[in-house]
This record gives sequence, C-alpha cells and structure tokens, in this order.
Amino acid sequence: MENRIHELKTWEEYFQEVFMGHKTFEVRKNDRNFKKGDVLILKEWDNKKERYTGREMVRNISYILEGGQFGIEKDYVVLAIG
Repeated sequence: MENRIHELKTWEEYFQEVFMGHKTFEVRKNDRNFKKGDVLILKEWDNKKERYTGREMVRNISYILEGGQFGIEKDYVVLAIG
C-alpha cells in the first residue's frame, strides 16, 4: 500500500511550534483515514487575515493514537510526526 500525502491548514502559533521542534504531534479529525507512514504538508494559516502565509513544511506520521480512548473523541486521532 502506498503512503498518501495530506495537505493540512495549520494555525501560525502551532506551525511555529512544530517548526521549532517543540510540538511533535497533530490532533486531527480522522476524516482522511490517516495511516502510519503518510506524509503531511503543513501549510501555515493566518487565522486573523484568513489566508495562507506561504510557509509550509513536510512531516511524516510515525505513530497514530486512535480516538475513543484516553479522553480523545472517537472520530479524532493524535498523530506523532517527525
């Protein structure tokens, strides 16, 4: 099975934390059927101006914690990214 590429809008403050290496996860609604090994293209979004900033980065999904446990809603996932 081939890994998929997902383009995701990421608010500025969270984008910066991933960029700096402090935030190594994403919490997302699992409406894309994320899989380990998939590629995320994180696109920085200015929430005030409601537009992309032009910055983006690529991360790979290394682990997925499925929702429905540990207080995570059933339709959501925590994606370990690196």
